[in-house]
Amino acid sequence: MPNRTIAPKIHDAIAYSFVLPPIQQTALQNGLPVYWLNAGVQDVIEIDWVFPAGIWFEQKPGVAQCTAALLKNGTSTKTAQEISEAFEYYGANLQVSCGNDFAILSLFTLTKHLDKLLPVVEDILTNAAFPEEELNLYKQNTVQKLLVSLRQGEFVANQKIDAAIFGEDYPYGRYSKKENIEALTREELQQFFNMHYTLANMHIYMSGNVGKKEVAALDHFFGAAPVTHKSLINADFLKKPAADKKQFILNDPEGVQGAIRIGREFINRHHEDFAPMIVLNTLFGGYFGSRLMRNIREDKGYTYGIYSSLSPFLRGGSFTIHTEVGREVIEQAVAEIYIEMERLCNEPVSEEELLLVKNYLLGNLLGDLDGPFQIIQRWRTLLLNGFTEERFNSNIATYKNVTAKQLQELARNYFRKEDFYEIVVV
Repeated sequence: MPNRTIAPKIHDAIAYSFVLPPIQQTALQNGLPVYWLNAGVQDVIEIDWVFPAGIWFEQKPGVAQCTAALLKNGTSTKTAQEISEAFEYYGANLQVSCGNDFAILSLFTLTKHLDKLLPVVEDILTNAAFPEEELNLYKQNTVQKLLVSLRQGEFVANQKIDAAIFGEDYPYGRYSKKENIEALTREELQQFFNMHYTLANMHIYMSGNVGKKEVAALDHFFGAAPVTHKSLINADFLKKPAADKKQFILNDPEGVQGAIRIGREFINRHHEDFAPMIVLNTLFGGYFGSRLMRNIREDKGYTYGIYSSLSPFLRGGSFTIHTEVGREVIEQAVAEIYIEMERLCNEPVSEEELLLVKNYLLGNLLGDLDGPFQIIQRWRTLLLNGFTEERFNSNIATYKNVTAKQLQELARNYFRKEDFYEIVVV
């Protein structure tokens, strides 16, 4: 029996060995890849169908997101209501998301219902019809939501910072506009679907209490389908960053709060500096105990929250600081953000603070490896970026071993004030 009068030893997260559970790879009979992970004790399953159908691939603004939004809103054999009822009947959830690079259709269900639901998913991915009435409803609702959101300074600031960094016409800098939504046509959605949601472009990721039986079920519904390879249009987009690095937007003359966004174009996961920058970003503004939070929230009292974030994409990325402060302290808050950047450039981080940040970062990672759904998401990120398990291991080594001197050098390279765009929306 354990002696409960003696407290267990406390170990730093940095002392743990991190192992990414292995993933299985199988090819369906038509050659389509399936990556699957058998983990967990509950009879639940997640399946992700991933397509290169993000904003990067659209030839007209709004098409990629609209296609994803209406994907499950009707096929040639089922109405949107029938599809919705099919999943609700079995207590399952079907989600579709569209990002800058990929569109993902995700199914969450009890394993025993898989055979009932896979035919519905297969119907969606092969016979999506984009009914005119569903498109009209989407336009109406999306425009209404947009008009409401445009009254909010933080929403406008989020739009404008990406546009400033990349240019409004660059895929990573585009944002929703009323006229673009209203101009969408069913033919454009169908054309985008036919080009980018082909099975030949699809990767399947499955996790949960699953095994060869569930892989066989996938093979039954998706392995027999003919696969036609189509070359994706890889357009050569030109970046046109804003000429003015500082923009002040008066969105509400009576507004008492200002949304601040400070950002710059940044490296993505393929750059050697990205992994150590995760540590530096965490220290700077990536968690509640960060430098920005201690200065601008706790010391100055300018805001409830301030964060910095890395946004890596396949073909680039961005680094952004975001906060909302009182209108009367906007200039002071911006100045303090740059002061914290300068401190990191000029003063090495103490070993005590660096250890705290490493333990926080690695402690969160332990949580990310707890459960099959979290593990498959980490594998999915690796594989979609062309990485193997070695990248995971090298990242862990970087998080554990990066030094204060290395972080100071990174700050000097990437925290130059002249490289940043500033958007303030009141």
